[in-house]
Formats: sequence, C-alpha cells, structure tokens
Amino acid sequence: MAGCLTRKSHDSHVANTKMGSHLMVEEIDIEPDNELPLEGVGRRLRRAREEKGLSLAQVAASTRISERHLQLIEQDQFSELPARTYVFGFSRTYARALGLDEAEIVASLRAELDNQTEQRPRYTPTFEPGDPAKAPPSAVVWASAIAVLLLAAGSYAFYARFMAPGADPAPLVAQEDSDTGADVATLSDAQTTSGASVDGTAPDQVVFTALEDGIWVSFYEAGGRRLQQKLMAMGESFAVPADARDPRIWTGRPDAFAVTIGGQEVEPLAEEQVTIRDVPITANALRDRMTEAPEPAAIDSGAASEAPE
Repeated sequence: MAGCLTRKSHDSHVANTKMGSHLMVEEIDIEPDNELPLEGVGRRLRRAREEKGLSLAQVAASTRISERHLQLIEQDQFSELPARTYVFGFSRTYARALGLDEAEIVASLRAELDNQTEQRPRYTPTFEPGDPAKAPPSAVVWASAIAVLLLAAGSYAFYARFMAPGADPAPLVAQEDSDTGADVATLSDAQTTSGASVDGTAPDQVVFTALEDGIWVSFYEAGGRRLQQKLMAMGESFAVPADARDPRIWTGRPDAFAVTIGGQEVEPLAEEQVTIRDVPITANALRDRMTEAPEPAAIDSGAASEAPE
C-alpha cells in the first residue's frame, strides 16, 4: 500500500514538472511575438517581391520608379533618395504593387526613420587648439614672406619696364628747388584741353592733336619722367613742355595725331597704324624727319631709252 502511494506521488511530481516545463516553453515561445520585427521595410518589400517571382525591372515598369530607387528602398538606404517625401511616396507605391498594406508600410517606415533620427549622434562643434608641434617652423614662415615680397617687386618691375615705359620713378638725384618749381609750372601749362587747339605761340612749341576718339599715347622724357599718358579724345591736344629733357612718344596710332611746330602743321609721324616707341618729339627732331627725304629710285637705262620722247 505504501509502495503504491509512493509511486503515485512520484508520477504526480513528474507530471507537474513536465507541465511546468511545458508552460515555461510556451511562455518562451510567446515572448518573440511581442518584439519588433528584425527586418526593415526595405527587406520586407524585397521578400514580398521575390515571393511573387517579380524582378526589379518588372516592378519598375509597373510603378514607373527607377530600378536604382527600388534598390535603395530594398537596401534600406533611404538617405540616398532625393527627399523624405519621395521615400514615403515610392514605398507606398511599391507596397501597392506587391499587394501589401500601404498604411502599415508607411507607418513602419515613419517609425524606422524617426528611430534613426533619434539614434543619430548630434555634432557639437568644439574648438580644439592647434598642436604647436604641427605649426610650420619660423624659417619656413620667413622664407615664404621673403618670396612674396620678391614676387611683388618683380611684378612691379615688369609692369614699369614693359607695360608702362616712361612711368618709372623720378631720378634719385635731387634737383634744385628752382628747377622743381619750373617743372611744376611747365606741367600745369601743358595740361590738355578738350575741343580746342593749344595756342602754340613759341616758335619751337610742339603740339599733338588727336584726330580720333580713344587714342592711347604716352609722352615721357628719356630719363623716365612721365609727361602724360592717357586715352585722348578727338580734338584733344597736348603741348610738349619747352624744358622737357629729350621728350619721347609711344603710341600705336601715330597716324591719328596732327603735329604742329610753332602753330605750323608738319607731317605726321606715320601714315598708317603702326606702333612707335622712344621716338624723339623735340622741334629739331621733327624738323630733321621732315628734311630726311628718301633717295630717288634708280632708273634702268634700257627702260629710259624705250620711254617715249
């Protein structure tokens, strides 16, 4: 009798243990149903497409969404799409084409994107002092500064030599105060006048008058002092200062200037457009140009004999 009770008690304990284990297994099986799905919206759409046996090209043709955008959706790379509105619109259309619940797909997608936004670390700009060891040596800094100064000096020298001849600095030798005052007075008297000719009463007064608009010219002394450099308008004149030391001219339109000496018109410096430079323009130099006549051409004796009498 006691043995039977003991066996029944053991069987009951085993049954209760098995029932408890079964209940525990059931509780463990129920827990995963309450968790969120591990796959995202993109993978769900891809799985649904593959289950229906559709290719990306077929879905793209039916939805009019490019295959590239469909691939980005299936790979959950929504940040590569143009904008958030396109993400929801493309996903809704994709879900409709596969027969899925559009509203549920959009809601899951919105929750997924919001979760990504919350988990994204915020960047806070901070100031980090530079590493003194990474700073360039002082020798490099000084060498760079010297190179910049040399480059600036070379640029100025190039401009003064080739771009603006006659605009060089004044001579270093200081002149007497009387000469300086005379130069200033002469330059003020030689200022150009527009629309009227300069009254050249002196017998050796040289005057240049522009015959066209916008004629560039530079008048300067052989020593480097600039007398005038500008674009002259038609009818504008320039009187060469009487005390100018070996005045010269540089222009590309010598044919566009009328030249007078003491009020008498002389031949122009050229009859066509040609660039002249460092040409003396004193009264004597211009007169010498006038007196230099070309040598007569040699005449063939045979041709002369054949000429009619």
